Amino acid sequence: MRTDSSPGTLPAREHLPAGDAGTPVLDVVIPVYNEEKDLQPCVLRLHEHLKRTFPYAFRITIADNASIDTTPQVAARLESDIPEVTSFRLEQKGRGRALRTVWSASDAPILAYMDVDLSTDLNALLPLVAPLISGHSDLAIGSRLARSSRVVRGAKREFISRTYNLILRGSLQARFSDAQCGFKAIRRDVAQALLPLVEDTGWFFDTEMLVLAERAGLRIHEVPVDWVDDPNSTVHIVKTATEDLKGVWRVGKALASGSLPLDRVTRPFGDDPRDRDIKDVPKGLARQLVGFCVVGGLSTLFYLVLYSAFRQFSGSQIANALALLVSAVANTAANRRLTFGVRGRGGAVRHQAQGLVVFAIGLALTSGSLAALNAASSNPAHSTELAVLVAANLAATVLRFLLFRAWVFPDRGDSPDESTLAALNTPSSPTYSTVATTPQHAQHHGVHGPLPTRQPQPQYDTTTYDTTNQFRAGEAADGTWRDATMQLQPVRPHDTDPRDPR
Repeated sequence: MRTDSSPGTLPAREHLPAGDAGTPVLDVVIPVYNEEKDLQPCVLRLHEHLKRTFPYAFRITIADNASIDTTPQVAARLESDIPEVTSFRLEQKGRGRALRTVWSASDAPILAYMDVDLSTDLNALLPLVAPLISGHSDLAIGSRLARSSRVVRGAKREFISRTYNLILRGSLQARFSDAQCGFKAIRRDVAQALLPLVEDTGWFFDTEMLVLAERAGLRIHEVPVDWVDDPNSTVHIVKTATEDLKGVWRVGKALASGSLPLDRVTRPFGDDPRDRDIKDVPKGLARQLVGFCVVGGLSTLFYLVLYSAFRQFSGSQIANALALLVSAVANTAANRRLTFGVRGRGGAVRHQAQGLVVFAIGLALTSGSLAALNAASSNPAHSTELAVLVAANLAATVLRFLLFRAWVFPDRGDSPDESTLAALNTPSSPTYSTVATTPQHAQHHGVHGPLPTRQPQPQYDTTTYDTTNQFRAGEAADGTWRDATMQLQPVRPHDTDPRDPR
């Protein structure tokens, strides 16, 4: 049981509804620092590709990270020449700071970013954002380490990239394959809830975002990409690697201490309204079994060491009781935190008291086994005693897990949050609340705050200020019911730009 569990601030994922023709569905951010040479070719190439292949309205945002060359002038010229291009100037460096600022102020429901060198093949852009538009996934990343990816880069960068991802897998249990590829996208409602939890403002920003999203149970979609290394990249590898390792340590420490309120970005069980009526669904049974087995194995070793130590100056029964008592307290504390995810000191004394009852049952089993052994043999060998105790503890372990899960750390169904969730998720047309704000208003009230719910048919009117609308899912403002599913417009093979050499 997780004492910090709650319905979360994110509603179930839905297909993005069709909006106004002029409202951008996708906002692609290009963070730049002193990129006066590469910026214009990058933006022109990206704009042409989106115009030719992307079936929705889009925007390209240039995020200037305090450049000291002519990058601001190039960005301003592109903004004036191309309607779909905007520029944003920051007076402080940091890719993470730029993404946080622009994403927090953007009105587009899908937010993406890519590096200015365009090392990633742009044909992966639509597959990257399609799962987010459809409501299937929360975040999407390009992966250079997927089996079907085609990558051209030197051995040094290949080694660093794979080593870094192995570190993430070993230390933070990350399951995504490529954290460093500069080709990612996120749903705006997810970003609103997730960004306040991300502390880094540099290159570790997106790695931290992915780790926290994965730990919160959000779905991350991976797209194999074709990628060609830019030999003129200005990234300082050693400095970046050092900062990344510091970030791994900081995030790992925060996750271990349970200080991150990841329940703020959880999704409800199931996206179909019928799924939300399911009661008593077992939560995390497989993970709890694995955690319990790991803790149990370590506890058994700890118990055997203690028993061998106590046996030097006491009888077998006293040594068994003392070793079992000490290991039981440690076992209850470890299972409380690691297996069942209970954080904080609330209920710790009660849990230990209940754990001692479970300990008494284990003591009865192991003591009875020793008594039976002593009755069968007047002077059994020490190895025989250990074998009998191991067998008795294995039998007690199954019972201990059942008691822990059903009695000591149960998933209680009478919490206030669950009653609130049940009221919100009734099958009869749930009500959603939305607040339309300007970027200035969002900044005034905290641009990093999570959105409470998602509007089924959002109107991204930047002139609206502090207006709140109440309506039911699928219901229009005039009271009529309409299909809120976005109709995809196919891109026909012959709809190509005549200037395209392909």
